[in-house]
This record gives sequence, C-alpha cells and structure tokens, in this order.
Amino acid sequence: MLSYLFMIIFLIPLCFLNNSWWLVHSLMFLFSFVFMICGYSYCDMNMIGYNLGVDYFSFSLILLSFWICSLMIMSSVSIYFSSYYSNFFIFLILFLLIMLFCSFSSLSLLSFYIFFESSLIPTLLLILGWGYQPERLQAGIYLIFYTLVASFPLLLVLFKVYDYSNTLYFPLLFDFGSFYFMFYVFMILAFLVKMPIFLFHLWLPKAHVEAPISGSMILAGVLLKLGGYGIFRVMKMITFLGLKFNYFWLSLGLSGGVIVSFICFRQVDLKSLIAYSSVAHMSMVIGGLMTMNWWGCMGSLSLMIGHGLCSSGLFCLSNIIYERLGSRSLLINKGMMNLMPSMALWWFLLSSSNMAAPPSLNLFGELSLLNSIMSWSSFSFLVLIFLSFFSAVYTLYMYSYSQHGLYFAGVYTFTLGYLREFHLLFLHWLPLNILCLKGEYFFV
Repeated sequence: MLSYLFMIIFLIPLCFLNNSWWLVHSLMFLFSFVFMICGYSYCDMNMIGYNLGVDYFSFSLILLSFWICSLMIMSSVSIYFSSYYSNFFIFLILFLLIMLFCSFSSLSLLSFYIFFESSLIPTLLLILGWGYQPERLQAGIYLIFYTLVASFPLLLVLFKVYDYSNTLYFPLLFDFGSFYFMFYVFMILAFLVKMPIFLFHLWLPKAHVEAPISGSMILAGVLLKLGGYGIFRVMKMITFLGLKFNYFWLSLGLSGGVIVSFICFRQVDLKSLIAYSSVAHMSMVIGGLMTMNWWGCMGSLSLMIGHGLCSSGLFCLSNIIYERLGSRSLLINKGMMNLMPSMALWWFLLSSSNMAAPPSLNLFGELSLLNSIMSWSSFSFLVLIFLSFFSAVYTLYMYSYSQHGLYFAGVYTFTLGYLREFHLLFLHWLPLNILCLKGEYFFV
C-alpha cells in the first residue's frame, strides 16, 4: 500500500510546474489502472504494511477515489484555461486523494478517524476558493460544523475503546456487548451525519450548490461513502447494541428518504435536485448497513460505487449546462434537446442509471438492499415501494424538464459539447454499467 501512497505523493512536486495540468491528469489515470490490476485476493486483508492494508470493501472505494479524482481534473478545465490558481487546485485534489487513500486503507481506528476528518480541509478549501456565490462561506461553515460536532464524541469514544481493549487495530476489535448506550450513539452518529442521514442532511445540499464542479463530484462521489465505510468497520464493536437499537436508524433513514424524495419534486435548481437525490439514495445504504446481514453490506457497497459514479456524472452534466447558460435553474435550462441534442443522450443514460434501470450498478445494489431490508422486516416494503417509485419520478422530472419544452428565448448560440465533455461522461457511464457484468465481485 505504501508504494501506491508514494506514487501520489511524488505527483505533488509536478503540481508546481507550469502547464503540468494534463501531465498530472494522465498520470492519475495511469495510477488508477495500475491500482486496478494490482495483486489482490479475496481472503482477509491484503497488501498489509505500516498500518495500511485493504480488503475488498476498501479496495473498491480506493479505486473509486482514484477514478473520481482523475475525472475531477478533467471536468475543471475552466480553472486551467482561466489560470485561476490551477497549480494550487491540483495540489488540493492530490492532497484530498492522499487523505481518502489513507482513510480507506487504515488498519487502525484512530488513524482512520484522523484521515476521515482531514479530508474535510481540502473540500472546504475547494468550496471557499473556487465556489460560485458569496453564500459559499455559509455553506463551508455548515459543512465543518455539522461534521465536526458529530465527530468529536467519536474521538472520545475511541479513547475509551483503547482504554478498554488496549488496541484500535481493526481485526483485533471485538463486540463490546451492552457497554453503554451513548457509546453506541456516539460511535455511529459521526458516520450517519457524514452519510448524511435525514434530519442531519442540511449541510449537503448547501455544500453542493455552492461548490465548484470538482467539489460536487468528490462530495457526491467519495466523501459520502466515508460514512458508510466507517459504519461497516465499527459495526462489529456494537453488534449487541445494534441488534437492539438499529431499527431506529433504519426506520429514520427509509422514511427520511421518502420525505427527501418529496423535497426533490420542489427543486428548481438542478444541482440541489441531484444533491437531495443523493440523500435519498444514501438512506437505502444506511438501511442496508443497519440490517447487519451479508446482502445488506454487499448491496450497500455496490450502491455506494454505483451512486458515486452516477451522481458525479449528473453533476458534470449540470455543470456543462451551467458553463453555457450561466444558470442552473430548471426554468431557464428548458428544451436543451433542441440546443444540445447529443448531450440529451447522456442525460438519458445517466438519469436512467440514477433511477436504477438495468444494466447499471445501482440496480444491482438496490435489489440486494431490498432483499436485505425485506428480510429484516417484511413490513418495510410499505416504505421501499415509495422510495423506489419516487426515485424514478424525480429523475424523470429532472430529465424531461431540462430536455423537453421550449428553450429560453435569451439563449442565442453556444457550442454543442467538446470531445473532452463526452469523454468525461463516457468515463462515468462505462464503469457504472460494465461492472454489472462482474456482479459476483460484490457477493463473494
């Protein structure tokens, strides 16, 4: 693992060379492919060294981080063309990638916590430095306060765990039984706020709407997955309490997902609609993880990977329109099919994946999560019916509203789409739909 970490670290000096944008971009893709074909088996932890190691859960998420960070550089070309501190921008992306890499491959709970929190810093700088409106300051404060306030109790609990078991090494942790109730709440709350679960989700739409395209991509693509990964890791310590109290988070997540779907119907801002749909999708993941069964854990992994690629692609599409019209409002972005007919195909492909149409990875994840949640309680079908139906409804609303109808009279002319943009969308869509063929990977 250390060799891959050094690969990223040695890219950092390249950031400060002039015109090194595409060089770093190409090397990042090279690293993605090198990591993809690395020696790897299905047994327990692999590639262990210096407190770093991966199993299949973290391997998939590290690969997703590599991929999304490479695509972030590709989508943010306007920063490079306008020379708006482009070297510092690439440095931040690399720094963020190092933090994500370390947090997904940590074998110690404390180092996972440290990297989990420090991934906030580059994200905050991306929002504050390259965001669009003055409200980005408030969005940054929301982001920091929601996630930090929920995470501090976790740090105290980790000290308690170390005091009790003399280790924070993942494979050596054990079930703490009925330790005490607040232990369970603090352990899981930090990750639920990061996911984000309904009632603690307000920071996410704010951060998304104010963030530049790269910030939105990494937020939707990888940072929300840190919460799911954390829950997966700490669940073995709180299994006993989880069997008693998980029903609360499960029902809150699923019913919250339905309420958030209703909020989606009311959105007129493209980005905020996609951000709220992220909350709805993540509520399914929370439900799957809280059932604590194999279908749930593997289904949540495949939905996290699928959602990361799909949501990130949708943010790219909304940004492509924003760069042309200077607005993300659905009232102005109507009838895009008349103006950008070839882009309408990509809208269709990514929207269909967003509502879990075959052959996307989202379908694969949602089917296994349905399986897992229904096996936990057959009554949950009442909520799951609405969750699945509404996710199709707001996706169709977004697609039909933005692509059909009369286009805004104030639009004169603009380019149909660059090869770079089609390439960017293709690299989101292809892994999302090709991974379905390798479904057994997620259900070893």
